[in-house]
Amino acid sequence: MTRYIVVVGGVISGVGKGVASASMGRMLKEHGFSVTAVKIDPYINCDAGTLRPTEHGEVWVTDDGGETDQDLGNYERFLDISIPKANNITTGQIYRAVIEAERRGEFLGETVQFIPHITNEIQRRIEKASEGYDISIVEIGGTVGDFENIPFLFAAKSLEHKYGRENVAYILVTYLPIPSHIDEMKTKPTQLSAKLLLENGIQPDFILCRGKRALDDVRKRKIEVYSNLSPGSVISMPDAVGEGTANTIYVIPLDLEKEEFAERLMKRLGLEDKRKPDWNAWRGAVERITSPERETKIAIVGKYLDIGDYKLADSYISINEALKHSGSACNARVKLGWVDSKDLEKNGSDPRKVLAGYDGIIIPGGFGSTGVEGKINAIRYCRENNIPFLGLCYGLQLAVVEYSRNVCGLDGANTTEIEPNARHKVIDILPEQRSVSNKGATMRLGAYKAMLKEGTKVRGLYGGAAEVSERHRHRYEVNPEYHSRLLEKGLLFSGMSPDGKLVEFIELPESGHKFFVATQAHPEFKSSLMRPAPLFRGFVESCLKE
Repeated sequence: MTRYIVVVGGVISGVGKGVASASMGRMLKEHGFSVTAVKIDPYINCDAGTLRPTEHGEVWVTDDGGETDQDLGNYERFLDISIPKANNITTGQIYRAVIEAERRGEFLGETVQFIPHITNEIQRRIEKASEGYDISIVEIGGTVGDFENIPFLFAAKSLEHKYGRENVAYILVTYLPIPSHIDEMKTKPTQLSAKLLLENGIQPDFILCRGKRALDDVRKRKIEVYSNLSPGSVISMPDAVGEGTANTIYVIPLDLEKEEFAERLMKRLGLEDKRKPDWNAWRGAVERITSPERETKIAIVGKYLDIGDYKLADSYISINEALKHSGSACNARVKLGWVDSKDLEKNGSDPRKVLAGYDGIIIPGGFGSTGVEGKINAIRYCRENNIPFLGLCYGLQLAVVEYSRNVCGLDGANTTEIEPNARHKVIDILPEQRSVSNKGATMRLGAYKAMLKEGTKVRGLYGGAAEVSERHRHRYEVNPEYHSRLLEKGLLFSGMSPDGKLVEFIELPESGHKFFVATQAHPEFKSSLMRPAPLFRGFVESCLKE
């Protein structure tokens, strides 16, 4: 039967529950168990697709077309499996399902209530997502004490009643602050978090303590005593410290393994090793991140970077991680520069001044008009100066706009997303999208196949494969009316949809540019430490060339 590990957070949001859950999953997988992970988000949205990236972080896209929380990305990157959209549960999904069931008459003669109907639906979804796995790690978003978490904590406790305490483990991930005016790590917020969890009827089995420094034995013991835990139940999980991409989360499973945390978890759940862990490949990949032989500097030119006085790189976390994976494969440190595309469209802005010193440029996905001309300026700079360029989704569309304007001579070329009445609509909305009124989960979402043209750089990067599958999230396409004009002027369509109608990959010939590639897809969503995304690896390799 499936064992459940319920992960909850304390003190602050963003404490690292997702990385902790993913790390536990990787450890248990190395011990021979089949592992999946479920993320519960207490927001009332039905999915993450309509949330603002600078507030919630990147929207992760699953193979089956789900727009989910970015933590599913960490799960996939660590576990090397494809996780379906059903593994992201939100409050909106739960209440919508219960209300729709009530309207269908499934609860005739019953008074539909918070308990048991809402909590039963939560439990049903957790069980469904966990079917067929030895272990399911269930992460509850937010922090203990949040009103929104109450139904999910109740449902977790119900799992314990149904399957037995021996088959359900609880882990509290907390943060230990070090106030600058006293320079002492404080345990009180963690103690209060454990108390709040206990008020919900849940006694944590382990507490993972996050912080800028490692937790010392004195504070470990203090937390154990206060939380009524046995010695060894409080685990230190300090920040992974390093420069740029050397600051890697992939070291965490190795650190937790040193604490024998997997063995303690297995003992708690009555499990024994299915195989002896072999961390050699993983450790080698991590060492190539932390102590590489080479270095390259890459700029990500984006728009989802600022919120108030702060900049959030989490809007593009999968791109960042994909670069780490490829850097490891190339034994190189990828130093990232985050360039706000709005800075490239100011009056008198010279891309050479902003982008000078970078070995390569990435234009990521996005929506809307803000910063678009800045991205187009960056693309032109790459094309005209033989700077390696990788365009992703919107990056492909804007590369086509730039090429149409400056190579094909199509003045006024644009995407109709920005300019509906553009003179040359080189990027236009999909016909089936024109009548869409409900914006949630209605884009071209999930995995789609592409047929790769023989002899192209893209096909070579994919190992010569004639057919590949990557994940998508968009409404607009390269307008078929302009395909012939673009091809005549030297742009290569290196990948097309199976029916030959949609452009999936473009590139410039290697004779004219060392790396100018863009895709309508998001290959970063299928990259992992042990299997870097082919386009990213090829891009990093080109950035390393003199």
